[in-house]
Amino acid sequence: MERRQTVAFHTLGCKVNQYDTESIWQLFAARDYEQVDFEQHADVYVINTCTVTHEGDRKSRQMIRRAIRMNTDAVVVVTGCYAQMAPGEILGIDGVDLVVGNQFRSQMIDMVEQVARDRKPFSAVAPILSQTEFEDMDVPLFKGRTRASLKIEDGCNHFCTFCIIPYARGLVRSRKPESVIAQARRLVAAGYYEIVLTGIHTGGYGEDLEGYTLAQLLQELERVDGLYRIRISSIEASEITPEVIDVLHRSKKICRHLHIPLQAGHSEVLRRMNRHYTIEEYAQKISEVRRVLPEVSITSDVIVGFPGETNDFFETTVNFISEQMFSELHVFPYSKRIGTPAAKFTDQVQERVKEERVARLIDLSEELQREYNKRFLGRVLQVIPEEIKLIDEQEYLVGHADNYMKVAFVGSATLHGEICEVRIMHTGADLSFGVIESVVTGMNQVAYSG
Repeated sequence: MERRQTVAFHTLGCKVNQYDTESIWQLFAARDYEQVDFEQHADVYVINTCTVTHEGDRKSRQMIRRAIRMNTDAVVVVTGCYAQMAPGEILGIDGVDLVVGNQFRSQMIDMVEQVARDRKPFSAVAPILSQTEFEDMDVPLFKGRTRASLKIEDGCNHFCTFCIIPYARGLVRSRKPESVIAQARRLVAAGYYEIVLTGIHTGGYGEDLEGYTLAQLLQELERVDGLYRIRISSIEASEITPEVIDVLHRSKKICRHLHIPLQAGHSEVLRRMNRHYTIEEYAQKISEVRRVLPEVSITSDVIVGFPGETNDFFETTVNFISEQMFSELHVFPYSKRIGTPAAKFTDQVQERVKEERVARLIDLSEELQREYNKRFLGRVLQVIPEEIKLIDEQEYLVGHADNYMKVAFVGSATLHGEICEVRIMHTGADLSFGVIESVVTGMNQVAYSG
């Protein structure tokens, strides 16, 4: 019997990259490849790279070289954002066989098999800003995951002065609504109760669809039978339109959790970032969301140490974040990216200052997270168990509530992926603990007795 060819993947960066890797795996699976762990001997290694920061570039190169060492005879494929931005640099690494940018991924398997025959390295990268069509690659199943991602969009039109992503991902390209709905139905049929809408600029969905909007897509998803939760991975404040607010107000399925990037809490810094809103406008959007979703969890991204961010500007950011009562922050030090306008700004902030500001905002994030989670002490939340975790020598099921609280409770492994009603008995910053009371989905939709 002929041995099946093996393929291993390593993904760096964002959830969109994770989705893209899953979609690439479907191509290999269709050709009867077997997937193995990245640390194992494989015939093909695929590294899906990130270039948001210098650290992303460094880690990408590190994983490329690790793959080459694992099997010098393997076909080593590099794709993703770093591949799009620096194909020549990557192809110059001895042992790399194929570089595929953020397009042509649907043709990757044919390219891999060509390289395996000819052993002639080559690059399949073209200018991304001229790309106008969404590369529709379906993912019918996410192995080992209880929440399904659904990529609805690629690219970004905003061109923030700090960001390389539009140059690596191109402009907004929306997936056709009928394709989104069809995949949503397939995911529900595969047993998923929650779908996470993902994209490089998810809230920009529809900008290229001649009048069709994100609000309309959300309304259509609301009507998908068997779908319990719709989670929006991220949305810009400027994209929270009256129509979106209305959908949030009426929806029975959209999660009480929105990730709304802030990036800076001072209007002058936002202007220099080219963020298209002031802190007053941002606060107004948050207020409108809270009016229709009073207990919503709002998480956010913040960049510290952007050129020209003075101590006073940073203090304004700290105060603004506290006032807005975010439930969690993702904090990043500004990373200079060659090719972006901000890289040429002369008033760069020292690395030591950035580190101090990052540490301070991480502490504030934990404090805000604890305060938000405390509101739900003694209350019942619906939790979908995603993993089994050993905590203090006790096995717990751990998953997320619709408001993105991470909750641990004792229960049977058969509840993995089901919707469980859990009473919260203890709250913390990253993890809270509860006791299961009933199961909403599955065969036994009754009170739970252990």
